[in-house]
Amino acid sequence: MMTENARPRVSIVIPVYNEELILFGAVEQLLEKMKAFDFSYELILTENGSKDKTRSIASNLAERHDCLRVLNSDEPNYGKALKRGILEARGEYVVCDEIDLCDTDFYRRALEILFSGRAEMVVGSKALAESNDNRPVMRRVATGVLNGMLRVATGFTGTDTHGLKAFRREALLSVVNDCQLERDLFTSEFVIRAERAGFAVQEIPLELREIRAPSVNLYRRVPKVMKDMARLVYLIRIKG
Repeated sequence: MMTENARPRVSIVIPVYNEELILFGAVEQLLEKMKAFDFSYELILTENGSKDKTRSIASNLAERHDCLRVLNSDEPNYGKALKRGILEARGEYVVCDEIDLCDTDFYRRALEILFSGRAEMVVGSKALAESNDNRPVMRRVATGVLNGMLRVATGFTGTDTHGLKAFRREALLSVVNDCQLERDLFTSEFVIRAERAGFAVQEIPLELREIRAPSVNLYRRVPKVMKDMARLVYLIRIKG
């Protein structure tokens, strides 16, 4: 068992916002699945501005499980919450997950690549031919449009930037600190900057089956995403 001051090999970072309906069950199920792995780990729930009982449920879970830490913020901001989780992670490797996915098969495949040194970042791509994306059609379309725009606007050569990813923390920490965007496009900026900096980024397919509808309405996100897209182009293409 990992002692309080020992550094875990892996940090799992999951932003949570208004997840009272699934949080307890999803975390308990994830921790049960983690028993199949032989590395030490910590689970970081980075709660951001929830209006429901998410914060109290997360606190209760942290009291039940020594491996779990909760970071709280009053601002609903996915990217900022994820970045904070990465910066405060103690693991040699970081896995970024979603509470409605908790895809330990991705952990297994991605960490095998990272542990072997074949890449410094692994991205779970929803757009690879081998992937099975079972989300609603409009979400799949939105992902395709966003990734197409990113390739045209920034020169990104991959197929996906948003969603599950794992990386060697020490190698990518400077890239995380360079990222200026928050909210939805933080992860896109992170992956694009890592690629442009010459880090070995490998994509692997996903079996994507969410257990609830998005906590933030897709159409309400569009204006902010487009504004951040313009800023991302400036940061990547002009400012560098």
